[in-house]
Amino acid sequence: MKNRFALPLAALALSLPIADAIAAPPTSADENRSRPMQAALNDATPLPADTPWPGGTIDLNIDASDTVRGLYKVTQTIPVAPGTSELTLLFPKFIPGKHAARGPINLLADVRFFADGKPLAWMRDPLDVYAFRLSLPAGTKAVTAKFVHTSPLESKEGRISMTQEMFNLQWDMMSLYPAGHYIRRIAFNPTVTVPAGWTVYTALDGKSRSGDTVRWGTVDYETLVDSPIFAGKYAKSWEMGKDTRLDVVADDPKYLELAPQNLQSFKNMFTQADYLFGARHFDHYTTLLALTDRMGGIGLEHHRSSENQYEPTAFIDWDDMDWDHNVVAHELVHSWNGKYRRPADLWTPDFRTPMQNSLLWVYEGQTQFWGWVLAARSGVQTKETVLGQFARAAAFYSEGQPGREWRSVADTTNDPIINARRPLPYPSLNRSEDYYTEGALVWLEADQIIRAGTKGKKGLDDFARRFFGQNDGDWGVSTYTFDDVVADLNAVYPYDWAQFLTTRMLTPGQPAPIRGIEMAGYKLVFRDKPNSYEKGRMASRKSLDLTYSLGMTLDKDGDVTATLWNGPGFKAGIVDGARILAVNGIAYSADAMRDAIKAAAKGKDPIQLLVKRGENVTTVPVDYHGGLRYPWLTPAKPGEQGLDHLLAPRTGK
Repeated sequence: MKNRFALPLAALALSLPIADAIAAPPTSADENRSRPMQAALNDATPLPADTPWPGGTIDLNIDASDTVRGLYKVTQTIPVAPGTSELTLLFPKFIPGKHAARGPINLLADVRFFADGKPLAWMRDPLDVYAFRLSLPAGTKAVTAKFVHTSPLESKEGRISMTQEMFNLQWDMMSLYPAGHYIRRIAFNPTVTVPAGWTVYTALDGKSRSGDTVRWGTVDYETLVDSPIFAGKYAKSWEMGKDTRLDVVADDPKYLELAPQNLQSFKNMFTQADYLFGARHFDHYTTLLALTDRMGGIGLEHHRSSENQYEPTAFIDWDDMDWDHNVVAHELVHSWNGKYRRPADLWTPDFRTPMQNSLLWVYEGQTQFWGWVLAARSGVQTKETVLGQFARAAAFYSEGQPGREWRSVADTTNDPIINARRPLPYPSLNRSEDYYTEGALVWLEADQIIRAGTKGKKGLDDFARRFFGQNDGDWGVSTYTFDDVVADLNAVYPYDWAQFLTTRMLTPGQPAPIRGIEMAGYKLVFRDKPNSYEKGRMASRKSLDLTYSLGMTLDKDGDVTATLWNGPGFKAGIVDGARILAVNGIAYSADAMRDAIKAAAKGKDPIQLLVKRGENVTTVPVDYHGGLRYPWLTPAKPGEQGLDHLLAPRTGK
């Protein structure tokens, strides 16, 4: 989409004062100083060609059997065309679904290259450290690369991808590919060796197994990278319906017990997705799921599969863990939204060309919306939990985020690059990746505008079917622009959608995005007890969320993990990293804090907190008397409301 706010560069140059536009002459102080001049950099990203790799099919062999040390040992053979004297091999940098240059090249070790068994010298491109440059001796027919991908052993080192019970093999993290060609035109023969007896799940085709070595048919590199592996010592698979599966690995076999009614919820999820989109963009699909607290968490979309993680007891403690079940629905929606339909500036022909995130509020915002809706329609999550998720988002943008005054939703699409999900001292002021949840609230408003304008005959379901469900059976990529989104919305219901989206997404300082909730017959209220989503979330994380009372969140030890900008705690000088030692003279506990907040609501005395920050211990009075406050959505009047209808299961008629 064209940036309608950009000032032309020529106009910008003309607007500069003459003194600023002309370099100042050297002063006498500069006479004895060396003054180098910058040579032009050859830093433009070279675009690949839509031509096949002329060397032929690349063999990729990974030994993933050393689970004790967390090692993936890679041997890769890259055939080259006759006469090739130079070869550039790339490590994937921009990975779809991660929206930034997240390729963990730091985990690549012991990298060596050979030709005819003899070592080859190599160097990194100084302007692109993901590129390895090799000079080849005359007559080279193939280059062999050998290296080790080291899974983090502790979370502080990165996401743990291998434990002694399971691994999550992502091909992009342990392979190289030749520069200069579309990745869909580079062929691979993949092979993986796994620990004895382990089960292996992936969306790849042509599987064969000899002992503990697993092979698949020849596949293009784009599809290979889009088809990760979950493998495990303890595993179980369920058929979900036609060409769909749920494949699960777990820390312990006892966690694999799934009650029939809960299994049915997963089956309903696929059925409801078919009803929603009216077409499929995969020939088969598997939801890969790890029940673990040993391997790192993940939720990542792929065209014919998705990578997901639940806590170990999520199946056997189904009701208690309801708050955490949404990821599978979210990632399934991505097969249509993000994998098949993809923003034009986010699609790239290889993993070196930079991705641009300008339309993530469609890619992720609608996926967040439909993920919530699909979870409720299928029973993967209860309706009450989904309403709790909507309430949490509505409250945050209504009361908890002053950053909306200066920063638009669209600008947060840059956060995967700017911040890479690192903790921030004041996220409510900075903003974060709000294109997810604020995007979802805006799409709820769009749904209600369509329903109101068509007297209930149409809704955003009709847009989803038209925009994402086109061309049944096509599992390529169909790109789109801002104008394409507007055009298909107008085809469902004529409205000034361009202005609507520009105002809601591209313009800061807008009212809280709760109009869709109100149009759908609900209202945001605050109660002294958490809704089912917040209750489950706090119990699982052993945290105490006081965002809408004291303006802070605490862990089980009383450490402040988040502070609301301009909240009562912030105004009293309490910030992240502080620890609450005592509340009104009583040693800290969650119950003691709740009791103090309730008592303060009945009187005028401030809450006295004994706070440790660094080596300083201080008694801090917090003058707050509003009681405990947690967000809820409640119907504005009796009877079925628009939001009830939206979350109700579809019948396909």
